[in-house]
Amino acid sequence: MSEVPLAIVVGVARNGVIGREGGLPWRSRADLARFRATTMGKPLIMGRRTFQSLPGALDGRANIVLSRDATFAAPGVEVAHSFAGAIRLGEAAAKRLGADEICVIGGASLFTEALPQAERIYFTEIEAEPQGDVFFPDFDRGPWREVAREALTARKGDTASAVFTILERG
Repeated sequence: MSEVPLAIVVGVARNGVIGREGGLPWRSRADLARFRATTMGKPLIMGRRTFQSLPGALDGRANIVLSRDATFAAPGVEVAHSFAGAIRLGEAAAKRLGADEICVIGGASLFTEALPQAERIYFTEIEAEPQGDVFFPDFDRGPWREVAREALTARKGDTASAVFTILERG
């Protein structure tokens, strides 16, 4: 269990899809802006495939990549080889950054591991049902209460609108 609260940050289509072929199967600039604002200044824990879907380490945040590959290394990231190790790196980064939580940003297996420990979920429901090959794990919403909700209207060039919610355990 983490000394610093653990949060999940995820965009999920109505059909549970969170990814396709190493990327997002939708475009929502409002969701990307919300993601940046939510995670800025915080440690991020992500799997290697999630990291490789990004253009590189995300600025203004501590990037922690969980990989079973003992040789994996990338500029601007710390590498962990277990979820517990990633949490320890996240706690140290949170103290260094003065952050009030650690954010898990994907992929599916990391979300599965984080759900029992998470205290908050920044949940963006993408109002679409795209084809995909990665899905958010099923979870019981019973222990979660919605504390915030905001519509994210699609803009020119976007493929979907969305609804951003914050869920807290308890």
